[in-house]
Amino acid sequence: MNNHPVGQVRPSQLLWTYGPGALVDLPNLSVITMGLDRWDINRCPPVEEARLLAAVRRILGAQITHLRLPPFIRDEGTSPLSAENLVGVPVRPFPRWLRCVKCGLLAEYDSGLFSIKSNAYRPELTHFVHTNCEKGSNADAVPARFLLACRNGHLDDFPWHWFLHRGPSECKGTLRFFERGASLQTENLWVKCDSCNTARSLVHAFGREGPENLPACRGRKPHLGTYDSDCNEQPRAVLLGATNAWFPITLSVLAIPLEKDQLTQLILDGWDYFGDAESVEEIQIIVKTLAKTNNLPGIEKHSLDDIWRAIQDRKDGGDSESVTEGDIKGPEWNVLTSPTPPTEWPQFLSRKVAKPATYNDVLDSVLLLERLREVNALIGYTRVEAPEESAAEDDRPPMADLCKGRPEWIPAGEVHGEGVFIRFKESAITEWEDLKSVKRRSRQLEQGHKGWRNARGLEPDAGYPCIRYTMLHTFAHLLIRELALECGYNAASIRERIYASDNDSPMAGVLLYTAAADSDGTLGGLVELGKPENLGRLIEQALNRAIVCSSDPLCSEHDPSEDRSLHAASCHACAFVAETSCERGNRYLDRALLVKTFECKDAAFFQEGTRDYYSVAEEETLYRDGNEPL
Repeated sequence: MNNHPVGQVRPSQLLWTYGPGALVDLPNLSVITMGLDRWDINRCPPVEEARLLAAVRRILGAQITHLRLPPFIRDEGTSPLSAENLVGVPVRPFPRWLRCVKCGLLAEYDSGLFSIKSNAYRPELTHFVHTNCEKGSNADAVPARFLLACRNGHLDDFPWHWFLHRGPSECKGTLRFFERGASLQTENLWVKCDSCNTARSLVHAFGREGPENLPACRGRKPHLGTYDSDCNEQPRAVLLGATNAWFPITLSVLAIPLEKDQLTQLILDGWDYFGDAESVEEIQIIVKTLAKTNNLPGIEKHSLDDIWRAIQDRKDGGDSESVTEGDIKGPEWNVLTSPTPPTEWPQFLSRKVAKPATYNDVLDSVLLLERLREVNALIGYTRVEAPEESAAEDDRPPMADLCKGRPEWIPAGEVHGEGVFIRFKESAITEWEDLKSVKRRSRQLEQGHKGWRNARGLEPDAGYPCIRYTMLHTFAHLLIRELALECGYNAASIRERIYASDNDSPMAGVLLYTAAADSDGTLGGLVELGKPENLGRLIEQALNRAIVCSSDPLCSEHDPSEDRSLHAASCHACAFVAETSCERGNRYLDRALLVKTFECKDAAFFQEGTRDYYSVAEEETLYRDGNEPL
């Protein structure tokens, strides 16, 4: 399939959905994205963000030189047969097993029984055909929709012969896939051997008996074309297109100014370009190139002499600590909470506004970000279990490789949008944390956290966020849901960034911002809702909706310490948001920490704002069997 385009995806999807090692389930065939060592680096323009590059180097090594955008076609009007149009990422068919839709033949695509039919003008129509099908010539062939995956990031074809013959067998007969029954449940899906006439239902590959009917993991990495020498993880059967087949592990930062003036910040961001410059003449060439490619917006506004002096000052002063600092959110918090935050930068425009008067006792400040830029980097991926299962950065699930050997660059993406930053009063947070009811709630969540991690073989005492994180996290979710209802934004285009810490440098704040890669969320609507006359009303509405959930009393009575889960009074009906909007995968949520619920009334942070919202419902649920409180 060399040089055959097979479909299109958005560049941002190569970070979040279809990165290296991920399966792309196209309309007529399935392919896997190859490793970074197979990508054309000349088609991947660099992205400048010094803090993110430093964080990536801290995890993957100092050999990382650049963050780069995925390749994309710049001129959409070119001929599909021209070299300019052959831009994209390399893929190969996977799984290798195909099924004829007419005769049910099950075989590998390179067995000589199938052929590829490409369409340069309609790449999405490219498909395989069973050339000599006994029930009609050129019958369509589709991917076999069963695979094997393990927690170590390995992916393999389903062992059809091994599974059918219950282990190694000398029988090499032709396999057929067929269905019994009206539904497509696994017990109605069968595979049969034409030679020995053996048949078996695929229901035996799933559930508790699945490990007994599947071979050991071979350590296969199809996107790299390699095998690991040993793998002790038990593989499990997964369906093609299942969400647990590929989870991205990403790092993200906000492009915030860390230096005293714009030129110094630009030199910091583009140091990879200016670090080796030896003369003003070289600087002139570099600036012209940057202005033409728009890789460092704003650098062309400064004179060559000023740029040269700024470079010399940086060389004389050494590397800035901000570039090598491992903490990502710390510098952002310092900028967002500064008494005089930056107000006019190329990629950061902020404006302080008054707090909602109703919440003056608990809110410290509100900052409107009329212009911001977020940069994301893909550093690896996992299979079977999501990366959020380890809250601590140094305790991640096994992270699979993006390429052969150690990568020298990492795919990244940038989005531009707007946001609202809400800072809570530290005194109000501390006073609330000292309540006995809050400590009791925290113990329940921590017990659920320990049980959850212990069941997955992780260190149970590591990675638990403080109770203020759970409260702020839940507040962000409730407000995201309210913003989506109020302004008409797509809820998945609004993301959160939680700043919560109870150590020597305490943090308590929430940033809600638009993170869509297209125009959705860049029209000023979020900033408008952050004004005091709107924000106070939205917070009140969000809290009122959270008092009663349509799944109550089950939702409010949920105890994480009993079922070893990572959330308390929260569910899809009241507090969960889109997975792309949440930085913790809808974990560590509890609306009882914000408002009074049917089950808990003494741990709410917003006690005053919810005291008048109980009437008949409270009387009916507060007491059971006479005057006994619940």
